[in-house]
Amino acid sequence: MSRVGIVLLNLGGPERIQDVGPFLYNLFADPEIIRLPIPALQKPLAWLISTLRSNKSQEAYRSIGGGSPLRRITDQQARELQSLLRQRNVDATTYVAMRYWHPFTESAVADMKADGIEQVVVLPLYPHFSISTSGSSFRELQRLRQGDERFAQLPLRAIRSWHDHPGYLKAMAQLMEREIDACVDPSTAHVFFSAHGVPKSYVEEAGDPYQKEIESCAELIMKTLGRDNPWTLAYQSRVGPVEWLQPYTEEALEELGEKGVKELVVVPISFVSEHIETLEEIDIEYREIATEAGV
Repeated sequence: MSRVGIVLLNLGGPERIQDVGPFLYNLFADPEIIRLPIPALQKPLAWLISTLRSNKSQEAYRSIGGGSPLRRITDQQARELQSLLRQRNVDATTYVAMRYWHPFTESAVADMKADGIEQVVVLPLYPHFSISTSGSSFRELQRLRQGDERFAQLPLRAIRSWHDHPGYLKAMAQLMEREIDACVDPSTAHVFFSAHGVPKSYVEEAGDPYQKEIESCAELIMKTLGRDNPWTLAYQSRVGPVEWLQPYTEEALEELGEKGVKELVVVPISFVSEHIETLEEIDIEYREIATEAGV
């Protein structure tokens, strides 16, 4: 059996406060994150946004311990996956490839070549496909293959999305069941799915399947859960003046509070590990909004 390299794709995150500015620049310099009609403006705009947002973002990271745990968690996921595959007699080695911070995709490619990998399987740690997440990472891999003959010769298979995989649905349902059972009244606890948003134009103009996959996934998870709890799906983390997918998480929370909902089980549906959007945005910012709304 040939040696398989499993490349785990993720966003990346600043591990120290001084990393926040450079990380933000890398993020906003990606044309799949902010789409501009004039490409020459991409880097100057990325510099401006990262400069303006840096102080606020640094405060957010300080509130969760001074940095993102994303790399540590992703490294652990990679080790667990490698161990499991080898137990099943698959000669596999896992590699982490972050899009906007270390270890970058180039690093994973260099390590695979050094290890003599003979074929590659690409697994995005985004269950739902979006042009701004999996799509951007796939394009980065394609760019590297075009400039590296040895890497280009390796057979490569990419898993596009896995939002409807039975194992994923079951894992999510089990996590939710535990939290629902911990509620004062499990039968009426409201399940609140919060997915990372994308600009509405991505879906309507660029044909991004993200919204369709998120909506389908939420329904499949509730079906797998097999309970009659009421539930809501909303979208978080919007930036800039353009319209993003709705309903927005903060507005949906206020609405549920007005309706008298007292217990929420919040499910960050588009994430497979903790980072700034779960630990700070959901656990701190949105918790405050929900509490003020009476939840």
